[in-house]
Amino acid sequence: MYIDILGFVVCAAIIFFAGKKLSYYGDLLAELTGMGKAWIGFILMSTVTSLPELMVGISSVSIVGSADLAVGNIVGSCAFNLGILSLMDVFTPKNKPLFSQVSQSHILAASFGVILIVLVGLGLFLDDIIISPSMGLISLSFGVIYLLSVRSIYNYQKINPVQEEATAIEQSPELTLRGVGLKYGFFALIIIAVALVIPYFADNIAAQTGLGESFVGTLFLATSTSLPEIAISMIAIRTGSADMAVGNLLGSNIFNVFILFFGDIFYTKGLLLKDASDANLISVFAVVVMTAVAIIGFIAPGRSKRVFLAWDTLAIFLLYVLNMVLLYKLS
Repeated sequence: MYIDILGFVVCAAIIFFAGKKLSYYGDLLAELTGMGKAWIGFILMSTVTSLPELMVGISSVSIVGSADLAVGNIVGSCAFNLGILSLMDVFTPKNKPLFSQVSQSHILAASFGVILIVLVGLGLFLDDIIISPSMGLISLSFGVIYLLSVRSIYNYQKINPVQEEATAIEQSPELTLRGVGLKYGFFALIIIAVALVIPYFADNIAAQTGLGESFVGTLFLATSTSLPEIAISMIAIRTGSADMAVGNLLGSNIFNVFILFFGDIFYTKGLLLKDASDANLISVFAVVVMTAVAIIGFIAPGRSKRVFLAWDTLAIFLLYVLNMVLLYKLS
């Protein structure tokens, strides 16, 4: 078991390092292509930081054959991404809580996130309408709603442009679009390779500890695959770009649920959501409530922090802890 834990930790460290580099070169790509950072940042960065979830989800169902690891990783990552909001708030000034620094435009992304995660809950609880041997109507709706959310957010940002801050990245004259693109691809391949291996260690840890795949998928896998989000969020807070960090996390949650669409395609044993444990419903409910608290925080943010957190991020943190405690007890 110690070898599996060591292998898991090494993989997580590689994902964190490669994810940080990937976010750097992804930001440079947005700069060098001359496209708007508000739009490209939302699509590119949230997709980039969700790359580990995508590869872990596919490898969990195609290599390990575990629906529980795949679904637990996705809903756990959504919960963990919202938990990162609390971590970010710790590093903001006492008189400027996190949600008081961001625009209400994030409500749109958060609302689409709620719709998608509720559909995940329905897929876990109800018998789905089978479209093909490995695809249900709910899984198909993930792809449709994801594309709808991207279009809606694009149209909203086009009508309500956000004032973009100057980039904090110093561009060297030697940097070219081709060079940055190659480096971006290199670190993307590293994440893909490591993400294909990490479910193997997680599956062994679940079997040897008896904790169950839902708990391991939600805690260990979700935490390791969310390391790029942590790296980007902390960089954004240090550079004073709270809007970019929050948008990245909410965009990642939308893309995460979209990953289940691909997971169901690669899962050949049946319907992915029906074969996953009902214990994942706890995480689904937690994500819905955590997102609702975030939406309230966007509309009516606290004006100051009592200690380390404002009321909204404190509530999100406590909900995440409660989610993990309930999952542990069920496991």
